[in-house]
Amino acid sequence: MKNHICRAAPLLALVTCLAALPVRAEEADATIIVTAPTATDAAEARAARTPGGSDIVAHEDYADKSVVSLRDALAFSPGVYLQPRFGQEVRISIRGSGLSRGYHMRGLTLLQDGIPINLADDNGDFQELEPIFFDHLEVYRGANALRFGSGTLGGAINGVTPTGRSAEGIYLRADAGSFDSWRELVAAGVAGPQVDAWGAISADTSDGDRDHAKRRSVRFHGNVGLKFSDIVATRFYASFNRIRQDLPGALTYDDALTVPGRANAAAVAGDQARDIDSLRLQNRTSFDFGAATLDVGAFVNAKALHHPIYQLIDQKSVDRGAFFRLDYAGGPVEATLGGELRVGDVNSRRFLNLAGKRGGKTFDAKQDARTATLYGELRLRPVDTLTLIAGGIYADGMRRQHETFNNGPVDRGGRADFDAFSPKLGLLFEPAPAMQFYANYSRSVEFPGFIELAQVSAFVPLDPQRAWTAEIGTRGRSGIASWDLSLYRADIKGELLQYTVGADIPASTFNAQRTRHEGIEAALELAPADWLRLRQVYAFSNFRFRGDVQYGNNRLPVVPRHVYRAELRLGSDNLHIAPNFEWVPQGPFADYGNAVRTPGYALLGITGGARLAEGVDAFVDVRNIAGKRAIGDISAAIAVTDTSAIYYPVERRAVSAGLRARF
Repeated sequence: MKNHICRAAPLLALVTCLAALPVRAEEADATIIVTAPTATDAAEARAARTPGGSDIVAHEDYADKSVVSLRDALAFSPGVYLQPRFGQEVRISIRGSGLSRGYHMRGLTLLQDGIPINLADDNGDFQELEPIFFDHLEVYRGANALRFGSGTLGGAINGVTPTGRSAEGIYLRADAGSFDSWRELVAAGVAGPQVDAWGAISADTSDGDRDHAKRRSVRFHGNVGLKFSDIVATRFYASFNRIRQDLPGALTYDDALTVPGRANAAAVAGDQARDIDSLRLQNRTSFDFGAATLDVGAFVNAKALHHPIYQLIDQKSVDRGAFFRLDYAGGPVEATLGGELRVGDVNSRRFLNLAGKRGGKTFDAKQDARTATLYGELRLRPVDTLTLIAGGIYADGMRRQHETFNNGPVDRGGRADFDAFSPKLGLLFEPAPAMQFYANYSRSVEFPGFIELAQVSAFVPLDPQRAWTAEIGTRGRSGIASWDLSLYRADIKGELLQYTVGADIPASTFNAQRTRHEGIEAALELAPADWLRLRQVYAFSNFRFRGDVQYGNNRLPVVPRHVYRAELRLGSDNLHIAPNFEWVPQGPFADYGNAVRTPGYALLGITGGARLAEGVDAFVDVRNIAGKRAIGDISAAIAVTDTSAIYYPVERRAVSAGLRARF
């Protein structure tokens, strides 16, 4: 660790020296990445008009953490299930979305500044969403994500970056910690009468808390805004990611609980890794006509993936698209109409994996995808306390694979076309200014992507996953308490489930008959004094088959029934500590047959911060203080034996600390 601390020392020294510089009064209250509350406040106002589960997470909510992945930002967002696997790799699921996907993610729409980073076939790498850059994150669960053109079971997560107007000045952050980990961030924003600009660059590296888990990345995000008049404004965005992640692989049950720092032998022998280079360019132009606003824009994403696993996967993709969104608000009537088109091409090749190097070619194909959506929503307020909502989304999709090389006996080419309409009805009742009750009933449809369709053996025809979801809930604030509570039930047909069937065919996907996902998403915050705050989230997840020919009414694996997290913050911005607690009283099943269940666990941690001078803060983050050994995530399996390597241990004990400054 000494070498990396020495490398970070110049920036750390610069941050410390900033204590002697003058700081504007409005910036002296915080050294988070932004200081202006306008964007977050507007996002919270939009979420409050949603008749269902939604949440806004401000950067300050996780500023004292070592921000490695989305887990660190969204740990206290109700209903979001996030479990670290290693490094920046996490399982992310909302309402059981992508439940059996043992890698990447499915069933969620991920966006940055309102523009999707999912590929055109709706698969994606969540590692490209870097929370350390964001002003805030918007989480819309289930059909509540219609405003983003999402019709998935899980909903949408949108990361919003600052602008030169919301984050004027220079922001610096540097931290270092266990496992030779360090990270540096430099951000700057400038603003004039008609033009503003913001940009940030980060670099991080870590050896990881397991063997063969080293990661390193360099990232850039920036935007430039032009205001042509009081009516017309435009903003250009650019993002670049260079991510290198060695893969330690999954372990057997015994190894995960006794030697959690060990890597899977096959992962080491194959030098398995996921290396990503991506460039994203996008534009949003806004027209403000008073009662009506119109956003139009376009984007292009170019991505290269080098991914040695059971074979060496080499993919290069280009996705492009355009969108529009029209909002109208006039008296008791509000309306939204929007649409989006995404088109993508992937050159997909596979080779024999010779210790992380290319061997003989085994597969070469061109994959084309198209996903188009048209959505609308009408909100009618017959009386001041009641809003009635009706809306829907129409989606059309195409997936096509054309092989140019195949050394096997099976033609793995093919084409699949999909279309679906998903309606939504809801109501929002507000008996008091700070209290809401809501209900909605909606349909969701998820088209399979290439990971499901273009399987190792052949291009497999699969049906879309369809679900009808009912949701009721409440949110609000009264006295010292604020709360967010949703109860949902989703009856699903054709759920896309994935499981390991053998070493040569690591995953296969099929449509289940009928399944049900039902649960509770709850958050409760108590703040009896300015120096005392307790925040808590609880999730109950009851996911199971319904009269399946093979599995009857068995529970679906991977997600535990109960997850509880709490954090108690003591003190002020000048000096505070915040012990935290995560409790899984009973682990989930590992297999569809419900023969093996993982043990429950409890993890303790603590974060803290201190104001060193105006504009300069220090922070510390200690995780898994007791060094608990437990299983945090699972790759679902049909049958499990003692040699099944499908388990990922929880994060080991780690300590990190750093400084941040704004001037």
